[in-house]
Amino acid sequence: MAHVEAVREFAGLVRASIERVFLGKTGVIDMLLAAFLAGGHVLLEDVPGTGKTILARALAASMGLSFARIQCTPDLLPADILGVPVWQQGEGRFVYQPGPVVNQFVLVDEINRATPRSQSALLEAMAEGQISVEGKRLALPEPFFIIATENPVEFEGTFPLPEAQKDRFLVSLNIGYPDGESEARMLESQRRLSHPVTDIRPVVEAGDTAGGLAGRIKGLQEAVTQIHMDSAVRGYLLALVEASRREPALRIGISPRGSLALYRAAQATAALQGRDYVTPEDVKQMAAPVFRQRMLLSADSVVRGIPPDRIIESILDRTPAPEYRHLVLPDGRHPITPDGRVP
Repeated sequence: MAHVEAVREFAGLVRASIERVFLGKTGVIDMLLAAFLAGGHVLLEDVPGTGKTILARALAASMGLSFARIQCTPDLLPADILGVPVWQQGEGRFVYQPGPVVNQFVLVDEINRATPRSQSALLEAMAEGQISVEGKRLALPEPFFIIATENPVEFEGTFPLPEAQKDRFLVSLNIGYPDGESEARMLESQRRLSHPVTDIRPVVEAGDTAGGLAGRIKGLQEAVTQIHMDSAVRGYLLALVEASRREPALRIGISPRGSLALYRAAQATAALQGRDYVTPEDVKQMAAPVFRQRMLLSADSVVRGIPPDRIIESILDRTPAPEYRHLVLPDGRHPITPDGRVP
């Protein structure tokens, strides 16, 4: 349990730091942290002005990671993302100048405004943690985390993300508008000219871990992979995936990469709550963020305007979850039910 407590402590410090500037959205923050600890990337889809960029900046600043922002436009070139060799007169040779993607934390703002050619420059980085420049492969720093934002309601001058690229994101999140109290606090906190996010300082220390801060974070991510998932819970996860593939409202259901994404996201969610095992509720909680961008609606669903979340909710409603009394942990314990009982 020591490794799980370390994950929960880490998440608590980062969450509290972010909530100083990003108010009223604890659930969104936790899903973002779950994706980070699961080693995945995040697609933030929401209308302008809901705080997508502030959330990303606050997360990077709270962990003290190297940060870069890529503002996507139709004239953005792959070289603007990856970097290029530049002639150095004094050395008499070309020297590679890294692009913004060569950082631990990269915010790709309005990714759907970049052309498909530039969007594809991110695929290798997201999938393999490396890039190719002038025929040479360059490993990206660890941890490597991308948050891409997308405006889903404005289509002029945009290039829709291909399904192959959407599948590279572990989760897709919607932030939504803040509640009245949180918005009032936001107005008060931003009375000055500079934004409070500039005041955030790292709250995570490297400790005595080999490799410094990067080593500690990698250790936490490794700890998440050790979270236990009972075979019955795993079967429930696969049943949800299979139901999506048989869903008549969809042209294409969830891919095997999506199954793995839900598995890892559920493990990270359990760790954030201080548990060393996954429950059916963890799987349910992360189903929509993982499935949302991976589903292709049928023509009929598109015409009728059926949102993906309604289809996911229907799949969850008709797929029975395993009973807690049937779940047994490796040490013989039974998981605690959501209302605190031990079956």
